[in-house]
Parts: sequence; structure tokens; C-alpha cells
Amino acid sequence: MSAPFAQAPGRGFRIITADERQAEPRGVKACIFGGSGQGKTSLLWTLLASTTLFMDLEAGDLAVEGWGGDTIRPRTWQECRDFAAFIGGPNPALRDEQPYSPAHYAAVCEQFGDPALLARYETVFIDSITVAGRLCFQWCRGQPEAFAEKTGKPDIRGAYGLHGREMIAWLTHLQHTRGKNIIFVGILDEKLDDFNRKVFVPQIDGSKTGLELPGIVDEVLTLAAIKDEAGALRRSLICQTLNPWGYPAKDRSGRLDLVEEPHLGRLFEKIRGPARPVAERLALPPPPLALAAPSDTPNT
Repeated sequence: MSAPFAQAPGRGFRIITADERQAEPRGVKACIFGGSGQGKTSLLWTLLASTTLFMDLEAGDLAVEGWGGDTIRPRTWQECRDFAAFIGGPNPALRDEQPYSPAHYAAVCEQFGDPALLARYETVFIDSITVAGRLCFQWCRGQPEAFAEKTGKPDIRGAYGLHGREMIAWLTHLQHTRGKNIIFVGILDEKLDDFNRKVFVPQIDGSKTGLELPGIVDEVLTLAAIKDEAGALRRSLICQTLNPWGYPAKDRSGRLDLVEEPHLGRLFEKIRGPARPVAERLALPPPPLALAAPSDTPNT
């Protein structure tokens, strides 16, 4: 393999070689959706408690009573942003007055202490993105963008626009925390579309976050009860986009099966396992043959 490229003096840009990239520690960024009562929070039991930090936004830790890991409990959107800056580090592309900028990062480090305190955690489990969206929207409704410039009356469209930008910035900053697993948990709603077809959508205020979220994280998983070969219902993780139930799912690693057991520890090991050969990953089944168009020429 090629040797590392020398970095020009005084420049921050450098080329990362294949050897360096493959040697980097990479965390899994995943979002797990499921209906209420499916056991999303209980997935904490499948993670190593000593290296997992539980961000409890729902105050719904009864399901994990007795779990031995550490917990934080943000109550405001500002606290959620501060934590994202603390764990994700500064974004040098941002101005000092913007959240997640070097100035914001320096301020939260002064408040929270040495960021090396987070080195012991390999996984951050955020429960839930649904509540984070509510905190964000409550904050957005009090900002100048949520009021009409001329009349000063509340402008709900402005509030939703700001909410979408704030949520995407928060998710994107956490996604760039390369060395840790970041797990978002959210409620999944079942609705009917305009053609009376059943569809599943994440329960998040506004439409922008739900639409853009799959493009931000590596894995989108749905925790659902599906029938096994004997007809018994079993809690499972749906992991592939093309699934017969229509659940939201995505596997960027290419290592997961359609249905996996609901155990995050073993799931992470599988994602970090040997990659499938390129030829196998790119091999797509041929599309079914289209039916022949009827002929206008009568049979003779």
C-alpha cells in the first residue's frame, strides 16, 4: 500500500491513505424505531454497561431498572446541544456564534470539565429522538424566526423551518463522532396514506428530520414482532430496505441479514466483522421479466 502523504506546512488539508482509513476506529451510527412497548429502551441490557452512556430524555428508565451504566438527563434543547458539542468536538467550519463551533466547544468544556472523561464510553444510547424533537420545537417557538417580521405574530412555518435545521445540525454533529457508537431510539407510527395504504413513519415533529435522517446514520433498524416459521411472534430487528413488511430499514455495512436478533452487542460485532467480497455486495438479482405487451395483430 502507498505511504502516507506528507502534510504541507501550515495547511490543515491532507490525504488519508487506505491503510490509515482502515485502521481508524469507527463507531456505528444507528437509529432504531419501533412502536410503543416493543422494548426499545430494553435494548440497553444488550450493551456493556461499563462502556455505555444512557442519555435519558424520556424519563422512561423503568424498563432498565437495575442496569449498571451511567446516565445523563438533559431537560432542555440547549443542554442537548451542549452535550452534542461536548462529545462530538468542535466543528472548525462554523462561526463562533454558531452552535458546535470552537467557541461553543470551549464553553461546554469549561462547564463540564475535561472531555477525556468520555473516553471510557464506547456507546451513547439516546432515548429518544422523538422527545429530542419536542424539546427542539419548544425552543424554536421562542426564537425570532418563529415570529412574523412585520406583525410580530407567531409564524408556525418559521418555527418548523428552524426546527428542521436545528435537528439536522444536531444529528449531523453527533454522526461525526467517529470513535463511538451513537444509537438514536425513536417511536414508529403506523398511518394510512392518501391511497389508504399502510405506511410507517418516525414520530418526530416536522417532516424534514424524518426524511433526512436515513441519509445521516449508517443503520436504520425497526424493532418489531414478526412471526417465525412456526407462526409464533418474536421480537426482531428488521435491517434491510427491501423487506416484506414495509418497515423503515437500511444497512450501510452490507453485513446484516434481513432479520437479526435484538441484541446490539452482537449486532455491532457483525457490522465490524469481515466485509463481504465486493463482487457479492454489488451482485443484484435481475428484475423480473415484464409481461409481453398484447399484440394488435389478430391471430390468423
